[in-house]
Amino acid sequence: MRAPNNADGFHLQEIAPNPTGQIERLFMLQGQPCAQITNPDILPASLAGGRLRIFHFNDLHNHLSDLSGPTKGTHRFSQMVKRVRHAVAADDAVLFLSIGDDHTGTMLDELIGWNEDQFAFDPSYRAYSAGGVDASVLGNHEFDRGSALLRQGIRQDAAFPLLSANVHGSQHLEMGRDYAPAAIALVGGLRVGLIGLTTQIDTRVGQLNDPTLAVAAPVDSLKGVLPALAPLVDVVLILSHCGYGDGAHQSGKAAAAREIGEADFSIARTAAQITDTPLLILGGHTHTKLNENGLEPQNIQDGIPIFQTECNGKFLGEIDITLSTGRMALNHACLHPIVPHSQDYDHPFQNSVIDPILTQMSTALRRPLTTVSTDKLCFGQAVQTRYSGESMLANFVCDRLHTRLHAVGHDVDFAFVNGATLQAGVARGTLTAGDWFHVLPYADEIFTLRVTGAQLRDILGSNAKRILRSDEIGHVDHTGFLARGFFHTSAALRYRIVEGASAAQARADQITAHGIPIENQLSRVFTIATSTYLALGGFGERWNGLPISGGVPENIRGYDLRQLPSQNTRLVFRDEIAAHLRGGAGLEDTNVSGLDGRLSVTQFQHPKVAYEPE
Repeated sequence: MRAPNNADGFHLQEIAPNPTGQIERLFMLQGQPCAQITNPDILPASLAGGRLRIFHFNDLHNHLSDLSGPTKGTHRFSQMVKRVRHAVAADDAVLFLSIGDDHTGTMLDELIGWNEDQFAFDPSYRAYSAGGVDASVLGNHEFDRGSALLRQGIRQDAAFPLLSANVHGSQHLEMGRDYAPAAIALVGGLRVGLIGLTTQIDTRVGQLNDPTLAVAAPVDSLKGVLPALAPLVDVVLILSHCGYGDGAHQSGKAAAAREIGEADFSIARTAAQITDTPLLILGGHTHTKLNENGLEPQNIQDGIPIFQTECNGKFLGEIDITLSTGRMALNHACLHPIVPHSQDYDHPFQNSVIDPILTQMSTALRRPLTTVSTDKLCFGQAVQTRYSGESMLANFVCDRLHTRLHAVGHDVDFAFVNGATLQAGVARGTLTAGDWFHVLPYADEIFTLRVTGAQLRDILGSNAKRILRSDEIGHVDHTGFLARGFFHTSAALRYRIVEGASAAQARADQITAHGIPIENQLSRVFTIATSTYLALGGFGERWNGLPISGGVPENIRGYDLRQLPSQNTRLVFRDEIAAHLRGGAGLEDTNVSGLDGRLSVTQFQHPKVAYEPE
């Protein structure tokens, strides 16, 4: 995109669309919000109507092809490309859209690096450009490695526009050059409006490398864009990386209600009040599977249909509509499954585009870290305990991080990891870098926090209220994403959680640090090593002073870790533990600790109801 001029109000600027996509002409919205676009005459005339097929996916998280595990070799994006290209050969009007979170999830992320000197290329944007993606929206995980690296990926590898109407204030990303709030695409003679919205809850703002980056309320931003755009188009597609539902809502990957803030339901309600122009919401962020076999009534909010395709390339969504003079007919909607190990994919595209990307990562993926001959670290042992008590896998992660940091000269007292960070276990056999990536897939650096003993006591008290309680086990899906921020600690910090009759009454006691009761160390200053995610407040997991999410009742406010003195070590959380594993002995029952009692839980004994015969 070219930089906008300084004219007041909204105006349109024509740019080149993705040459491998299906947009004939593309006009980006520039400038400041106003009621009308100042140069609508730049648009070509629209047809009276026509048919439009929309292919969409969300939260691919760089799963272009499966790199390990039982589905290794599944060419997900190449299956999508084949289906879209088949549709293009049969129809004039086709759009291929990503609804954000194109990054963070596989070893391919490492091609982006952790600073601008390490940057090689952006694998998802490079593949999308070659595969004909017409537009994407900025998702929260686009910012995980900082906006400077995101800018580098956009400028080098994105031949399609990135959209967001509510991201602003970045010192690296230029509105109008790197992304725009909205666009109008001419497709098969139809004018299609595209508006991007990014979640306000889970986007990593507050990072030192871009301290003024901010995300405005989605609804307010929509109110600033939609009234100007809608009168000029035949249909509006809102690319909403805000989540299915509203406020505290459970769907998709959430094991219990998680706080998503203003999301698709509010967006639909607001849009319906603004315009009668046909409008669809193409969603993402919550990993929700919607409309698998046709539009479902519960996914129509205020007359506006909402779509989403789960995540990680499991499905490609298709929406087939007919437009005519301010009206829309939905002909068909479905999710096409991406089949593991299927040979029905675009082989030339895989060979010429995806395989060269994979080749650059294959050596790193196969690099052995250590050998494993114990079952203590398997995910079956960890999947529930990461949320509900002491966990062998979490102990291992915290202890090895603590040891590694001392070895490289960082004097820390404890290491913390939040349970939801642990996404896989360690199986017997050779542990490779790719295997370890799946255990800790998130893009986190190591931050150190300085706390007094009194503050540490309060932090553990907040942690006690986040635990998956004994009376919830069996009722809350612990295999899913439980967005409470419950964390684990290294061995030098020990304590007990007393559940109490409710989460509000849960407390931490018997706290010892380095073997000394915390009451005797309330003014002592300790150093904690933790992740970027927790240090910046845990976002939806609420280490930011806001009410704890993940199904915790009673509006209990979490401790605000952001108030603590912190420093970014610039060390990568996952990589430092990997480096420690490479330099040590194999993992065996004798050198991998079991449960050592660093955390104990006293369950609340609910009173028994006496049986009274009639």
